[in-house]
Amino acid sequence: MDNNGNYEAYVRSNSEDMAHIQSAFINRVYAWMSTGLAVTGIIAWYLGVQKVEFILRHANWFLPLMVVEVLLVIALSGMINKINSVVATLLFFIYAAVNGVTLSWIFLSYQIGSVANLFFATCATFAGMSLYGHLTKRDLTGIGAFCGMALWGLIVAGIINIFWRNSMAELVISCVGVLVFVGLTAYDTQKIKLLAFSAAEGSLDAETSRKVAIIGALELYLDFINLFLYLLRLFGRRR
Repeated sequence: MDNNGNYEAYVRSNSEDMAHIQSAFINRVYAWMSTGLAVTGIIAWYLGVQKVEFILRHANWFLPLMVVEVLLVIALSGMINKINSVVATLLFFIYAAVNGVTLSWIFLSYQIGSVANLFFATCATFAGMSLYGHLTKRDLTGIGAFCGMALWGLIVAGIINIFWRNSMAELVISCVGVLVFVGLTAYDTQKIKLLAFSAAEGSLDAETSRKVAIIGALELYLDFINLFLYLLRLFGRRR
């Protein structure tokens, strides 16, 4: 009887330890993501509201900075196995800061009240889909693969429409964009939950766990930012 009791206590303790590790991993991902969003938002607001003349005077910087953003994402994702967690964290925050500069234009193009309202709408949508991805028993791999393919289509269509400038095409692209990033939010959340389980099982060492958490934060950060931008294009009130 004592042996059974000891075994049950061991299983319960082990289960609690795993749950704690999972929770810590997930909390770390969302903490990094939220901090990255805060860095982006503060820089974008400061430049777009307080330093309008500076932004207008250096508008020719935006395209090179966008190229830098792409390179930072490629570097962080492609070199994650070759860099340590400190460098990965630094690259993530550099990306968030540069993105804040390039997103400062939204305060010049849209009314501040509209930006604020759609930011909170994005928060609610993101939270709802993230909660769904965390709680659902359904495997979202198929949805993630479909949304990933659709994302490439969005990128190509968006580039074409830069030159075509068709308002109906822009409306369709924005609607599809919202759906794609709603789906990716749920999928990426479920993927992070599975990675948290791997961390709890001991499949990931501490250093790898920290780097994976940064990549997870980057993915959720990108989901949030793109969802916000597509909602802004659909419902934002321009100046």
